[in-house]
Amino acid sequence: MKVVVDLNRCQAYAQCLYAAPGHFALHGKEALVYDPAPDESARGEIERAVHACPVRAITAVSDAPDETGAAR
Repeated sequence: MKVVVDLNRCQAYAQCLYAAPGHFALHGKEALVYDPAPDESARGEIERAVHACPVRAITAVSDAPDETGAAR
């Protein structure tokens, strides 16, 4: 799984921290630190974080191949 946060869009509301605390953290008051390549087992938490972000700064894509062998 690949996670990307648009740090220009992120406003440090920190909703992702509550949705996926093991994958997102604030360093200081506003600097977001996150895991850009969490295990596929974290999908539920990461998807909650994507939906919890009020400014839609987080995107997540699966690295797992689909039926054709291409990454999703």
